[in-house]
Amino acid sequence: VLKVLSHIDSTLRSPRAPPLIYRRSKGPVQNYTKENGQECGFEHLPLTIEMWADQLMALKDLHRSLRKLSLELVPWHTADPQDNRESIRVEDLQFIVDAILEEIENKEKNSQTPSLPTLSAIVSHFQKLFDVNSLNGVYPRMNEVYTKLGEMTNAMRNLHELLQLDSSAPPTAVVDTVGKLCDIINENVTEQVQRLLGTQDIHSIINKLEEYECFFPPFQALIQDLLCVLEISNLDDILPTVRRLK
Repeated sequence: VLKVLSHIDSTLRSPRAPPLIYRRSKGPVQNYTKENGQECGFEHLPLTIEMWADQLMALKDLHRSLRKLSLELVPWHTADPQDNRESIRVEDLQFIVDAILEEIENKEKNSQTPSLPTLSAIVSHFQKLFDVNSLNGVYPRMNEVYTKLGEMTNAMRNLHELLQLDSSAPPTAVVDTVGKLCDIINENVTEQVQRLLGTQDIHSIINKLEEYECFFPPFQALIQDLLCVLEISNLDDILPTVRRLK
């Protein structure tokens, strides 16, 4: 018995023992003599062993709680082989905690990766926007949209350069500028027609055109007859030929 008690006492006194485990009694105690004649007190052993027993039971409870947490956070991990053991070690708890921490770190790293429901919602939204009836048509329509977008981008870039607009100008600015150019061109055409017909009034222009419409067909027929009668093919030859006949 003394050997066992001496061994327990040396274990409690060892540097590996927690600092609060071993406490020598301050009051009068019953001492036992070791084999080497040194005294040792064991009055604190019941309290210490009780505390150890409580800690071991608490360790089991903690292990059970960590296992529940692990099943919630990392359910795909297989149950560790220590589940059915009566004695639970700190290493078992550390293994579970490390697995949970590793999973949390991986989730933080992959937080930008969209989930499968998110990807499915994106594909469905694309199908609605671009009228794609089946999944097989998604990739061809994507390529088509990409090609059209490239063409439109190049066209807008060229228009910005031709119209001397800033590259950040929106499409509405390009449309407005083109519309103004069209208005200017139409105004110039109107002015040229007015200058050609010698009038500034639209009604006068209409009357002039009606007069020309009445005059030119008979005139053209007369000229064709003259060319035929005089046996010539050039308008410039009509007058010299008539003079020679005279």
